[in-house]
Amino acid sequence: MGNCLAKSRDRDNDSDQHVEFAAGNVALITTKEAWDQKLEEAKKDGKIVIANFSAVWCGPCKVIAPYYCEMSEKYTSMMFLLVDVDELTDFSTSWDIKATPTFFFFKDGQQLDKLVGANKPELEKKLVAIADSVPQNKQ
Repeated sequence: MGNCLAKSRDRDNDSDQHVEFAAGNVALITTKEAWDQKLEEAKKDGKIVIANFSAVWCGPCKVIAPYYCEMSEKYTSMMFLLVDVDELTDFSTSWDIKATPTFFFFKDGQQLDKLVGANKPELEKKLVAIADSVPQNKQ
């Protein structure tokens, strides 16, 4: 299984701390422009977007990151994004992020759903429901 690792800030060069947040098919969003571009791309391709607002220092975020990456490889008809709330502070504030991780689900640029917390069963339930509602090529 691919380990899910992003650029952690290496606060305390502890190798345990190094969890990959953007692996698999997860795209790391570092600018507002990149966000707009991805949402536009998804709209054009008719893809559902799942955005994970996360933080490298957040324990639950680290726990769910590998799972999120795994889901990005399973549900290839969806676009998985990762936003580091510390990198994009103002942008994250504009989404009223009160806790990390917070997952948003978008279709055609509109928010469909939201999930706060590293709740694997609930995240999977939402992904399955969305996958079932969207016609896609079954392998």
